[in-house]
Amino acid sequence: MSKSPYQSLPAQAFWRSAVAEAGLFGLADLWKSPWILPADAVFVTYGSCFAQHISRALLSRKLNWLNAEPAPGGTSDGLARKYNYGIFSARTGNIYTAAQMLTWARLAAGLDQADSVELWTDAQGYVHDLLRPKIEPQGFADASAAHASVESTRRAFLRSVRDSDVFVFTLGLTEGWVNLETGRSYAICPGTSVGTFNPDIHAFRNYSYPEIMADLETAFDLLRGINPDLKILLTVSPVPLVASASGHHVLTATQYSKSVLRAVAGDLAQHAGHIDYFPSYEIIAAPSGRGTFFEPNMRSVAQQGVDFVMSHFFRGLNVSGPARPSGPDAATL
Repeated sequence: MSKSPYQSLPAQAFWRSAVAEAGLFGLADLWKSPWILPADAVFVTYGSCFAQHISRALLSRKLNWLNAEPAPGGTSDGLARKYNYGIFSARTGNIYTAAQMLTWARLAAGLDQADSVELWTDAQGYVHDLLRPKIEPQGFADASAAHASVESTRRAFLRSVRDSDVFVFTLGLTEGWVNLETGRSYAICPGTSVGTFNPDIHAFRNYSYPEIMADLETAFDLLRGINPDLKILLTVSPVPLVASASGHHVLTATQYSKSVLRAVAGDLAQHAGHIDYFPSYEIIAAPSGRGTFFEPNMRSVAQQGVDFVMSHFFRGLNVSGPARPSGPDAATL
């Protein structure tokens, strides 16, 4: 009689030994990067709000996080953050959905132009763009200034893709809003802080697995067209939805959203050598966590949780490859 295949599996394959007996702070080997990166590897970070924790952690460990759109010289750190500089690798603001990611990829690839981005004018006459509606606390003075800012970020986003080794993208939501006339995806629902909601034009979308997969595959193909060596590291934000327009309870809507995003990310990583997945969502939200790392509102992730996630990230990250040559002869090597 042959042995059961389970008899030869390591301890990490069994819930009792790997989770129940290990305990939350005994969890090990949750992730190991498949890539040996150079010691001077360049990282860029985009996506939902949880992505900004990765950039700060990279900087704190003296790794190369690329800020492709820094604040103007002399700007204080507080003012720079107020105007959304230095949060992501370009001034994109939060990219919550795969549809938004595709929009930025099309802009970077030159398939869309900055002046194609829809603008909203508020009651005070200030202008906001649909991709980054809250990027300027007050808004832009006019349409020309708004489109010029989008173009600046488009160039910075392109530069970040071209000059980086690892593109870290944190998936946040399946829910979003679109313009039925143009097909464009919004960063927020019109009428939420900025814009005016029009039920004849603005429609809710809860993107399905096939739609998200198709948008990300197209987006990442465009990015790899810019930088054929680009590696893409996906994560899923553990932060629950603040609200759901799906008609379902926000708790079940959150589980649906995160489950779909996790499935898409896992399948992309499984079938493409240049894509990997890091389990930030599982570390925070799995039963082993018992809600330990959430703030009292059960939504915000406490700093202790962020630090715990980052400890697993850097434990599995491999930057042991030789640094690339620099100096006047580097271009000829």
